[in-house]
Amino acid sequence: MKNIAIYASGSGSNALKIMEHFSEHHLAKVALVITNNSAAGVINHAKKFNVPCTILEKKDLKSPQCQLEVLKHHHIELIALAGYLKQIPAELVQAFPERILNIHPALLPKYGGQGMYGLNVHKAVRENNEEFSGPTIHLVDEEYDKGEILFQQKIKLNLTDTPEQIASKVLKSEHDNYATIIEKHLLQL
Repeated sequence: MKNIAIYASGSGSNALKIMEHFSEHHLAKVALVITNNSAAGVINHAKKFNVPCTILEKKDLKSPQCQLEVLKHHHIELIALAGYLKQIPAELVQAFPERILNIHPALLPKYGGQGMYGLNVHKAVRENNEEFSGPTIHLVDEEYDKGEILFQQKIKLNLTDTPEQIASKVLKSEHDNYATIIEKHLLQL
């Protein structure tokens, strides 16, 4: 059984889908949730599935060693970022090579990088009258949204779609695909 840690900063809807997917799975389980937000909705999801939750304080965010110790304590083999709004320290990337995945709400390489999250991404997509958007699941490296792409799904947009409507379409695809891509990646480890 492989142990997954989920890093999340907000409501945790993708984290919830991952926890549901692996709740009675033969290959892996979610063994830890890490958040930098003590009011994050993901904490309630973790409680529902009896998954331990660690809240990173500002000092912890500056100490990759602290995070590594928590991950080691829970025997984590893969990290899934699910709406986590902080950059992963290089020390974690090096300690988990090709074992940190992220889901991004746009078709990378467009609309990636610092500050490109949530509605910011969908507003930029709308402002540029893009014909398509969709989620990208990629490996995490030392740069924002630059790691190897594992999965993308193009979603046709209407010219009348608001950023909120684009967000809803993309989120549905995220929920439908992220856990499955995590599972496929685990099988390759």
